[in-house]
Amino acid sequence: MILFLLACVVSFVPSISLLLWLRNCLKKEDAYKKLCNQTLWQGAKCMVPILLLSGSSYFILRLTGLHNTNPLLYQALYKFIVLALMEEAAKYWGFTRILKKTDYAYSWLDTAVLMTIIGLGFGMLESVVYAIDASVPVVLVRGVCVPHAGYGFLTGYFYGKGSKSEKPALKWTGFLLSWLMHGLYDFSLSEEFIAINDNLAIVALHLAVLDIVLVFFLIGFARKAKKQALYTEPLPEAINK
Repeated sequence: MILFLLACVVSFVPSISLLLWLRNCLKKEDAYKKLCNQTLWQGAKCMVPILLLSGSSYFILRLTGLHNTNPLLYQALYKFIVLALMEEAAKYWGFTRILKKTDYAYSWLDTAVLMTIIGLGFGMLESVVYAIDASVPVVLVRGVCVPHAGYGFLTGYFYGKGSKSEKPALKWTGFLLSWLMHGLYDFSLSEEFIAINDNLAIVALHLAVLDIVLVFFLIGFARKAKKQALYTEPLPEAINK
């Protein structure tokens, strides 16, 4: 029990460290720090719409009877739609809600940071829920990978890129990439997927490593972007509210 509790504490270190770095080291403005705090809380609150959306889509999916006729297809739809799509959609809604409510003149860098914080807020709360039935290795892997931070970075980066270049379609690129990665990761962990071929277990490992790589990409991007006007100037939509 002590080992499990220690693993739970350790698993939160990467997320909390990243959050504090994003909040305190990129900018010194009080308004920015306040916005980061609000965004973290918004990320945690995404759990409510996620439960509602996932519950509704799960009920609809069960009505198809696919779980009895084609378990593999059922698992694919369950992981990609009931879990991944509903989670990414709720987080994206929370992110756009924050942008609409704030008076802060956010930039391309800010959208990448804020969407990452949305992911951190939700991810840390989700980790508490998952820890109830999880083993020590699972708890530690979830903590190290910080998957929702990587997904958030992709979504926020492309949202800012789309707004900066005034190409609305680009705003959805990151969302789609995050959804596909998220869905494939969840699906690759299912028994039905691994039953196809034992070697497919490597897919989940590669995706877990990619989650870590995305966090490092985020850090590299943020360090570079804070020194360039292209990424720190307010976005057109932030000015023209």
